[in-house]
Amino acid sequence: MERKIVKNLLSWKNNPQKQPLLVQGARQVGKTYILLSFGKEHYKNVAYFNLEESADVRAIFERDLNPERIVKELAAKSGQSILPGDTLIIFDEIQACEQALTSLKYFSEKAPNHHVVAAGSLLGIAVKRKSFSFPVGKVDMLHLYPMDFEEFLWAMGQEKLHELIREAYEGFSPLSLHDTAMDLYKTYLAVGGMPRAVSEYASKRDFDFAVAIQRTLNDSYIADMAKYATPVETTRNMAVWDSIPAQLAKENHKFQYKVIKSGARSKDYEAALDWLAAAGMINKCVNVTEGKLPLKAYEQPDIFKVYMVDTGLLCSKLDIASNVVLHTPHSFDGFKGALAENYIMQALVANGIKPYYWSSQGKAEVDFVFQDRQGNVIPLEAKSADNVRSKSLRSFKDIYKPLYSIRVSAKNFGFENGIKSIPLYALGCLNA
Repeated sequence: MERKIVKNLLSWKNNPQKQPLLVQGARQVGKTYILLSFGKEHYKNVAYFNLEESADVRAIFERDLNPERIVKELAAKSGQSILPGDTLIIFDEIQACEQALTSLKYFSEKAPNHHVVAAGSLLGIAVKRKSFSFPVGKVDMLHLYPMDFEEFLWAMGQEKLHELIREAYEGFSPLSLHDTAMDLYKTYLAVGGMPRAVSEYASKRDFDFAVAIQRTLNDSYIADMAKYATPVETTRNMAVWDSIPAQLAKENHKFQYKVIKSGARSKDYEAALDWLAAAGMINKCVNVTEGKLPLKAYEQPDIFKVYMVDTGLLCSKLDIASNVVLHTPHSFDGFKGALAENYIMQALVANGIKPYYWSSQGKAEVDFVFQDRQGNVIPLEAKSADNVRSKSLRSFKDIYKPLYSIRVSAKNFGFENGIKSIPLYALGCLNA
């Protein structure tokens, strides 16, 4: 399946000043598949090593961190020649071997002609251990997220629709296939962007197969907690993870520790939130009190919302049937907005945007605000349907006079009164 990150990988390959590349991302977002596919397409050969599975490979790094010796022994282990520029060396699950992570510094300094890529699923967890020495300034870095809606369209054979959506976005003119695109957006909400789930649905067009994959992935995330955390940490991590649907079901979606359990305190669960964020399992959206530059100066770290990394996993965790998402019965209206917000948060983060949310003394709240590349603070209001009236957005505009505002909803493209109307299916076009 086609992924946008391939363009970044090609830029890295062709950069004469490149350093070893570190690709991060949550479990099962497709890091191994995309790196192997990229290597086989753009190199003469690939030398792949999984450091979590092979104690023999980990042992190669224990003697010393001399790249020349390491490459010779890796070549012997793999039974193939490893040639500078012609071979892509892949270190998968590099968080399982601290010496391998440290070795990237020496590959950068002493063996820059070798093309080395490392992938880590729980790297954010591993580097917090005291024994790890992260090669600061000696690696290039990329982050891989679940497939976004545009990548989902490609997987579904809807390349032409994707092109039409892009054209409509460029001119902010109505899309004639709006209803078709909205139906596919709803399908994406239920399937999500985890590559295995997308692949199963794309090939069989049966939600049951995607749901089975989602349940397996949710179980594997829980297994990771037990494997990479202490028993106390695991208990708290799971409590926070299990509370996220209930957090989103609340009217304002603001994270509250009491939802985890009665009497829960922040000091007991802050580390669990950090663990889940470092593992890539959640996205945090922090509150800001002002819509001014720089937004970070006005953030309130203790006030935030938490979203899951993938809408499909969220639907699976809640046991929401696909037909409920597709047809939205009245009984689902209360959670429909939360699911749309989770999707929007995913899309913003995948597009490299750092979103916050704004509130004003309990009187008004804008779902997302961010800084664009020109330094403008842009408010973004999320609507799961086509009812787009909002006093909060009007309040933000009156106070801060933004260059423009964005309203994401089920309505077609439009631009009036300084508000860009972007359909939910077109968020992948938003490039701040």
